[in-house]
Amino acid sequence: CLIVVSIKINCYICLSINIICIGKIKESFFKDAINEYSKRLSKYCNLNIIELSDEKLPSKLNDKIIENIKNTEGKKILSHLKKDSYKICLDLHGKQFSSEEFSSKIDSISLNYNSSITFIIGGTLGISSEVLTCADEKICFSKMTFPHQLIRVFLLEQLFRAFKISNNETYHW
Repeated sequence: CLIVVSIKINCYICLSINIICIGKIKESFFKDAINEYSKRLSKYCNLNIIELSDEKLPSKLNDKIIENIKNTEGKKILSHLKKDSYKICLDLHGKQFSSEEFSSKIDSISLNYNSSITFIIGGTLGISSEVLTCADEKICFSKMTFPHQLIRVFLLEQLFRAFKISNNETYHW
């Protein structure tokens, strides 16, 4: 007598999610939210947040200064990128997803591409063209502009929601 059992194995814990971001979090309410979602995500993935220092903004900006600052911050980001990771830039010109679509995207990447995903959050002025060029994908949470500290919280919450959706767990509804 042969019994065949099909088991869905949750291999998310094998998934590494890296978040490379420009700028330190100073506000305690952002830190609290980041810590809470990081703790929740530990059930589903190995999370690594890499904070890189931002460049000081002069009182007067022009296009050349903006490009120089973005390029300097971009070099910092590039030095922390792993070649074998699927790279996603958070960018105003990126593709927008529903929560369900984002969850499917994370599933697809983890199953078809790699066991490592790196999200990149630029500084106040955005992300350099060099970093955008090396990204596998660009996504946008909203066409509205938000502080990059708040986007980090949005990203962590949406990652948590994505794992809950994938596992048919209550939270999303």
